[in-house]
Amino acid sequence: MKKIVTPLMLAMSLAAAGSAFAQAAPAEPESSLSFNVGGVNEYRYRGISQSRLDPALQGGADYADKSGAYVGVWASSIKWIKDSGGKSNAEVDYYGGYKFSVGEVAYDVGFLHYEYSGNGLAVSANTNELYGAVTMGPTTLKYSQSTGNLFGFANSKGSSYVDLTANFDLGDGYTFTPHLGYQSVKGAGNSIYSYTDAALTLGKDLGNGLTASAAVIGTNAKTGSYVSPAGKQLGKAGLVVGLKYTF
Repeated sequence: MKKIVTPLMLAMSLAAAGSAFAQAAPAEPESSLSFNVGGVNEYRYRGISQSRLDPALQGGADYADKSGAYVGVWASSIKWIKDSGGKSNAEVDYYGGYKFSVGEVAYDVGFLHYEYSGNGLAVSANTNELYGAVTMGPTTLKYSQSTGNLFGFANSKGSSYVDLTANFDLGDGYTFTPHLGYQSVKGAGNSIYSYTDAALTLGKDLGNGLTASAAVIGTNAKTGSYVSPAGKQLGKAGLVVGLKYTF
């Protein structure tokens, strides 16, 4: 379960004016293809550690078409499937969608598939979600809903996640991103797994495609709901640092 890597925003620029009296017009957006690779001291998704509080390697690819459509793939090493009695040690996410704007409001609708190949759990961890997001200024509100069972929880079709995130440019390559989310897990006996998560992330553009991040992440997940085999609480507050190279 990854905190999805956001697909590349379509580049926009202003065409140079032909004269002092000519009004600049927006240039046509260009299609783009990018790749990324990186690592974190632990992989958290929606506030819960997917790597048993241990480091994880990650990478992906994104294609954004000038029409507003996009597709991508992203993968990370994980440990929670094996800790749950399964066999998979990797998560691979496939996603696609469409972005557009109406006035100063941006919209994003899409589909996301989480694949845990050969996971071997009694209820497959493979998950499909539909999502929609609205962005105004620096703030984005996003809603995701599973079309079937969510991450191996039985009878959890229709589980949802609401995500409110803002992104502030602090200058000199720094960004500050506060986040608040709520994961609802449907189904009889599953309410114990519903929780709220929060994060404060500081990012730094190091140049030449390299970015660094540090985030304080925590949840109010109920004691015993998300634990490692050693009994460690996987939703407890912690510091997550990462380094990513995009090319």
